[in-house]
Amino acid sequence: MSIDAITVSTPIYQLADKPIEQRVADLLSRMTLEEKVAQMVCVWNEKNDKLLDEQACFDPVRAKSRFGHGHGLGQVGRLSDAGSNMGKSFASGRNALQMAELANTIQRWFIENSRLGIPVIFHEECLHGLMAVDATSFPQPIGLAATFDPDLVREVFQVTASETRCRGGHHALAPVVDVARDARWGRVEETFGEDPYLVATMGIAAVLGLQGDRSFQDGRSVIATLKHFAAHGQPESGNNCAPVNVSMRVLREVFLYPFKQAIKHGKALAVMASYNEIDGVPSHANRWLLRDVLRDEWGFEGIVVSDYYAVRELNERPELYGHHLAADGKQAGELAVRAGVNIELPEPDCYKSLIESVDAGLVTEGNIDELVSPLLKQKFQLGLFDNPYVDPEVAQQISGSEEHRTIALRAAHKTITLLKNRNQTVPLDLDKISTIAVIGPNADRILLGGYSGLPRFQSTVLKGIQDHVGTSAQVVYHEGCKITKGGSWFEDTVVPSDVEEDRRSIAEAVEIARKADVIVLAVGGNEQTSREAWMGNHLGDRTSLQLFGMQDALVDALVELGKPIVAFLFNGRPLAIGNLSEKADALFECWYLGQESGRAVADVLFGDANPGGKLPISIPRSVGHVPCFYNYKPSARRGYLFDDATPLYPFGFGLSYTQFEIGQPRLAHSRIAVGESTFVQVDVKNIGKRLGDVVVQMYIRDSVSSVTRPIKELKRFQRVTLEPGENRTINLEITPDSLAFYDIEMNHVVEPGEFKVMVGDSSRDSDLQTTVLKVVE
Repeated sequence: MSIDAITVSTPIYQLADKPIEQRVADLLSRMTLEEKVAQMVCVWNEKNDKLLDEQACFDPVRAKSRFGHGHGLGQVGRLSDAGSNMGKSFASGRNALQMAELANTIQRWFIENSRLGIPVIFHEECLHGLMAVDATSFPQPIGLAATFDPDLVREVFQVTASETRCRGGHHALAPVVDVARDARWGRVEETFGEDPYLVATMGIAAVLGLQGDRSFQDGRSVIATLKHFAAHGQPESGNNCAPVNVSMRVLREVFLYPFKQAIKHGKALAVMASYNEIDGVPSHANRWLLRDVLRDEWGFEGIVVSDYYAVRELNERPELYGHHLAADGKQAGELAVRAGVNIELPEPDCYKSLIESVDAGLVTEGNIDELVSPLLKQKFQLGLFDNPYVDPEVAQQISGSEEHRTIALRAAHKTITLLKNRNQTVPLDLDKISTIAVIGPNADRILLGGYSGLPRFQSTVLKGIQDHVGTSAQVVYHEGCKITKGGSWFEDTVVPSDVEEDRRSIAEAVEIARKADVIVLAVGGNEQTSREAWMGNHLGDRTSLQLFGMQDALVDALVELGKPIVAFLFNGRPLAIGNLSEKADALFECWYLGQESGRAVADVLFGDANPGGKLPISIPRSVGHVPCFYNYKPSARRGYLFDDATPLYPFGFGLSYTQFEIGQPRLAHSRIAVGESTFVQVDVKNIGKRLGDVVVQMYIRDSVSSVTRPIKELKRFQRVTLEPGENRTINLEITPDSLAFYDIEMNHVVEPGEFKVMVGDSSRDSDLQTTVLKVVE
């Protein structure tokens, strides 16, 4: 047979040299309604019954009994947790080689046993590294945001993408670009903080890291998913999934901004709708949000995925809640389709009824085609029709490699934020210390935070210090008290520690610490006290921001010894740490540092690394100060009776072991026309004796405007490393986007007038110097 004859007989969608648009159109034209709907559903926990046997190995008999109709399947969720107790732990999860082999087996079966040979997509959780056995675990996003280093964030997510793709994964449910404006909310750790510009910048970097150039030809990139669309980060009362009550202007300028920027500049290919409602309309049924804004206004051409079980919640999710926009699951599916949700995650549920809805004329097949086409397009973009399999040996080599471990350590170093250093207590000098007491409930605990797997390497504070010190000093240890009993992110029930047991333990810790020259105290929260509240029996939001349990009592008891205390905080949300802040000699905010926690802490503690992190979210004095974000309106912080209205530590704040001098900002052009750009120059000098990093931050305020504006807004920043005595001139661009806002008519404009341009190393007024930019018609 001639080549021409083969070409004629081969369907266009199977020809790799044809344009993707033609291949999609050809494939769609050949599909039955049943096959189209099959592309709009996924299996996750159900894979254990429908695809796998009791040993979590692929079972062709089970697969045939469920998918023998040949219609295919859209996605399989999280092969990484196959056999791991319904996603409740990773004790029996698959390592890299096993996961890649399983992915190949399942993929081959669907290609060979669906009528049209359509491959499946495997999606994975990739919040701060692939959530899997032996994958590299990086700092939580709130920690990555503290680096103020988008190049590093891009590198972190490049590693995440490569470790995901080499195992057979294609679609990352990350990054989270919610703006966190309520510290009571348990998901703060998953975000890049409280500032929309910082969140957008880090979100763009994460998307570029995950997706690469979007050609996917190197087999190292995956689809990125922006979460959670929209306004998920300021829920009513700080309760996860609660309604978000904000104005249209705040919605657009704060909560939609990072999504818009990550789509415009990062070219994100997927968006996940959020659980919450805005003005009475849940996101999964919000046609204005998902169609008018996302697609028509922003030109988004990717896919919208549902959050887990969120389509069902448009009706009623048993044992949780329901929005009651729909009378049943069938109607919920119809609402989601009309709103523009392409695929229902994580299990076949409401979308199973779409064929019935089409037959009844409640949804058209054209509606289905519109949503299925982008799903097919992405399978072609990923190259799954032409090269659907991965090399398990490569997966084993890449996952958790030493090269990736080095990046994880660098990210942890850059995350650590020094908040206090009385009398230059740190770094510690081992020549002057014979005994170090390592005390606290977080001192000998693996702390990764939510959505974490089991990395190949893990390190605690105690182990890191012991390894670093060796025989140079004696290291003694005591837990001091507990935060909760157990404490795993996966454990539903949170059991507070026993007060009497803690009192006895504190007394023992004091006796241990009495022998030491210095106390290293590791306190804060754990994966239970701040986490996603996904069910009524699995909560993580709080009404208090105080240190949980008896930790403050531990602090008070240790202070009585009169020894220097160096405190390290590990936590997923800002905590009201006034007592600790007052009494510790040195204080570090670590958030969750990832697999290299102990190594990073030890390097910073003894001066091998110089802390340079900055706070991506303000630390309030108490829960009564919430919200305490820095970019508030002029009337918002008049004061409190018997208390200070300022945060305990402000957004953008962080110290160093060296000192920096930031000069007066100079505008390249102090007068520009509307629509023009300029830049501000500032000289930065390291006037200390150590190599160190400083984050130069530029804030802007419109002095007089048609609607009220925040007192300051971050618009540019740059992290700079300087040698002792080194001076550098930094240029920070001011574009029309830096000055624009939604005016009284809700038009996005730059209004003529004066703008205060403030430059410094934190958002605090005393850390900023000001110049004035005039904008004219």
